[in-house]
Amino acid sequence: MPKKILRGTLLDEQVFVSVTEICQACSTRTEWVVDLVEEGILEPFGKDPGDWHFPSNSISTARTARRLQRDLDINLAGVALALDLLAEVKALRSRLSDK
Repeated sequence: MPKKILRGTLLDEQVFVSVTEICQACSTRTEWVVDLVEEGILEPFGKDPGDWHFPSNSISTARTARRLQRDLDINLAGVALALDLLAEVKALRSRLSDK
């Protein structure tokens, strides 16, 4: 049986990434990341896009947002809602598994 190679990214919440790193991870442009911030999907540290830094787990959030837009063709408001609902489901599942 052939071995399957898995690819992943280890994210540390104490490490920060730049706008450029998010753009590279998502194969997108800076304007898209700015749109994510304006929609409240990502929350940067810093005053303007050139100074913004994000917790490294923002890469995962941005990738999920990108897939939702690409695969389901929904706007960023819909992406924000879907991400909120996914977080709610995750929290509920966690509560159920603790019982």
